Amino acid sequence: MPPRRGTELSRAAVDLARRQGAAPELMYVVDLPGYEVAEQSVGVINDDGFGAVYVSPDGKRVELRIDRGPYVRTGTCERDGGGWYAVNGGDQEYAAVRKDHHIRLICPVGQVDRAVLKRAAQGARPVTGTGPPAPSPPAPVERGDLPRNGDAAPGRRTGPGG
Repeated sequence: MPPRRGTELSRAAVDLARRQGAAPELMYVVDLPGYEVAEQSVGVINDDGFGAVYVSPDGKRVELRIDRGPYVRTGTCERDGGGWYAVNGGDQEYAAVRKDHHIRLICPVGQVDRAVLKRAAQGARPVTGTGPPAPSPPAPVERGDLPRNGDAAPGRRTGPGG
């Protein structure tokens, strides 16, 4: 799927993330000027968290990660409003802390202005899928060459010369 215009997700992307195990209450989108969500990146992180990647027209990436529990600070970290700003190695992140989860935006240092990351993370809002629902996964294919018992190797009946 190509990057999605705007900040909403298609119903198909939302359904896929839910089937993978992402908790609906942890699914968010952000407004990040110059970036669009790449729907093929949408999915579950850890047990039931949610993640997506936002991309710019020139290929720069910002990772969105939402997970339960307290925010674990790493690297050089400082309190900033209702969250934390951290630099770890070559990456920077802003984490908005909510009651039982945290919303992180991560990218290389200097790629996105700190104030923009903060505004986007603090302004994160629950996902609303748009468009038709995703089709149901296809039914399993019935194979006629698997034995009903044994080691489940395909049955190879032998005949003359085989």
